[in-house]
Amino acid sequence: MVRRVAFAVPGDLATPTGGYAYDRRMITELECLGWKIDLVNLGEGFPRPSQEQRKAAQERLIAIAAGCPIVIDGLAYGVLPEVALQLCPRHRLIALVHHPLALESGLSAAQADEFRASEHAALAAASRVIVTSATTARLLAADYGVPADHIVVACPGSDSAPAAHGSNDGIVRLLAIGAMVPRKGFDVLIAALATLADLPWHLTIAGDRRRDPDAAAQLDADIVCCKLSHRVAVLGAVSRERIAELYAGADLFTLASRFEGYGMAFSEAIAHGLPVIGTTAGAILETVPAGAGVLVAPDDAAALAMALRRVIENPDERRRMAASARAAAQALPSWQDSAKLFARAFEDAA
Repeated sequence: MVRRVAFAVPGDLATPTGGYAYDRRMITELECLGWKIDLVNLGEGFPRPSQEQRKAAQERLIAIAAGCPIVIDGLAYGVLPEVALQLCPRHRLIALVHHPLALESGLSAAQADEFRASEHAALAAASRVIVTSATTARLLAADYGVPADHIVVACPGSDSAPAAHGSNDGIVRLLAIGAMVPRKGFDVLIAALATLADLPWHLTIAGDRRRDPDAAAQLDADIVCCKLSHRVAVLGAVSRERIAELYAGADLFTLASRFEGYGMAFSEAIAHGLPVIGTTAGAILETVPAGAGVLVAPDDAAALAMALRRVIENPDERRRMAASARAAAQALPSWQDSAKLFARAFEDAA
């Protein structure tokens, strides 16, 4: 008997963000486990679809054959509570929540409340909810009323990676990877680095500029305002091959996130043996092991600058942290193991 599941994703599965990268890899690994995946493109506009976009997504979901389990990425699922209620009598409905929509930075209080209410209602219709970290599991149980036994934690997996060789010219190469949205805290990172002009560093930022053009434009303006144009390179979205090159040539990974449901870039940095300077927001505390990084409170540019200064100035500290990162990389879950946990959500919901 063919084991079949529909996997519904808003927009282009090739979108260069951590969430879409997780979806792509999980689909591949599920197929290796013998599952037949029917990919359903829900269209663009999420999580703020127009009426036409919402209707088109509804029609595509309703058209799925009765009885087929459906995984719906949370970027869309959380704003489709009425559709979820229509689907749940005919399907095992599995919500994939990378992080709660209401915790996206830059929302007004009213927008956050609207997302929270919508996602709460949608999650009530799900047979199971897959999350990418224990932190998100606790949030959904405490704040969204999802029964703990309905939640499956399937953290992103990790591939083995060569240790970063870093720089050899006396300039400490900093790397930040993430979509250019307010939640990633690039404004805080630039503010922190603006106070470190006396130190030898260069920052490369790689990430999708299309998700929030206003945030991308603000980052450009902040760099110019702080007179850092010669020390910060903003690449936009790049290929996986280029990402691997950036990790290899870096000395330090840094990101000032305001929230992370997991933070795949952090675990990838750990896998490459890079020291990490970040924040304590969301699941970063469980992603970055002790000894491999320095984590400060989100939105604290002064504390971030202090941590960066300490590690940039001290090559022995960087080497110690890099060794801790490489050791911790051995304990990171594989994608194969994560996919087995992911698939358990279909089986548990049967």
